[in-house]
Amino acid sequence: MRVGTVRELAASHGLRLPAVLREGYPPRFEAADERGWFRFQRLYDAARACVRGEADMRRIVREAAFDDAAEGSRWLELQVDPTSYAPFVGGITPALEIVLDEATAVSREPGAAQVAVIVAASRMRHPLEARTLARLAAQHAGDGPGSVVGFGLSNDERRGDTGELARAFRIARQAGLASVPHAGELLGPEAVAATLETMAPDRLGHGVRTVEDQRVLERVVGAGVAFEVCPGSNVSLGVYDDASDVPLRRLLDAGATVALGADDPLIFASRLVAQYEAARSVHGLSDAELAGLARASFAASRAPEAVRREADRDIEAWLVQEGPRTG
Repeated sequence: MRVGTVRELAASHGLRLPAVLREGYPPRFEAADERGWFRFQRLYDAARACVRGEADMRRIVREAAFDDAAEGSRWLELQVDPTSYAPFVGGITPALEIVLDEATAVSREPGAAQVAVIVAASRMRHPLEARTLARLAAQHAGDGPGSVVGFGLSNDERRGDTGELARAFRIARQAGLASVPHAGELLGPEAVAATLETMAPDRLGHGVRTVEDQRVLERVVGAGVAFEVCPGSNVSLGVYDDASDVPLRRLLDAGATVALGADDPLIFASRLVAQYEAARSVHGLSDAELAGLARASFAASRAPEAVRREADRDIEAWLVQEGPRTG
C-alpha cells in the first residue's frame, strides 16, 4: 500500500495506526536480531488490518499496478494470502476472485503494469490450510494477467515445519504453478536445502544466506532456482548490518539468476528503483549488469512471451542510451 492509502483506510474504518505509520514515517529498524522481524510483522499486520472489504482490496491492486508501472515495471506478480481478507468478503474463494478480477481489469488499462497473482500460505498456520490454498490456487491457474501463476510461502521462516508443507507445493506444481517460497533470510543454508528438497522451488524469496554454504549454493544454482534479492529489506531487518554486506555480487558471480525486489515498499519506504540504484552505487554493477538483472527478473517470472519480448527491447534500448558506463 501507499502510505497515504493506509492512512485513509485507517481513518475510514476508525482504526488507529502505529505512530510510525502516521507522523513518524518511515519506520526505522535498528535491531539486528529477531526483534526487527517482530517489529516489521506488527506494522505489516496493522496495515493489513485496514483492508476491510472489496473496495479496499481493489484499490490496493490497482494502485500497485500503476505505482510499479511508473517505475518502469511491466509485469507484477502480486503475492496474496486470501485468508487475511476472507472474513470481510465471505471466504477465501471470493477474496481471491476479487483480487483476480481487479488484476484482470487494471491490466487492460494504459499506464498500468500487467498483474498476475501468487497465492501464498503462511508458515504460522496449520499445513492443512496450505493444502486448501494450493487447491484454490490450482483452480485459477493460468499464464496471463488476472490468473494465478504461482504458489508461495511467507511469514517467519523460523516457524512451522517445512516438510509438512511439501504436499501443498506438490498440489500447486501439478497444476503448473511456479513454486516460490520464502527461505534463506532469517535462517541459513540448511533451511534452503530443506526447501529445495521438499518444495522444488522455481524461485526463493530472498535466499541470500545460501551463500554461507558453497555446496548448497551450487545445488541451488545448478537447479536453476532464481533468487529474489531485496537489499533494502535485508538491511532493515538486520539480516545484514550494511547494504554492502548483501551478497548480490557473490550470487551473480556464482551464476545465479537474480531478480531484485523491494519486498514491502510501505514498511521499508523503499521501492524497486532504489534497489537498482543500490546495485549500482553500493555493489558497483555496470549498466550491462543492471540490464542483466532486469532481464533475469523476466526469466524468473511467469510473464507471457509477448511481455518478455517487449521488455527485452526496452531494456536493450535503455542500455544503448546509457552508453558504456561501468559502475
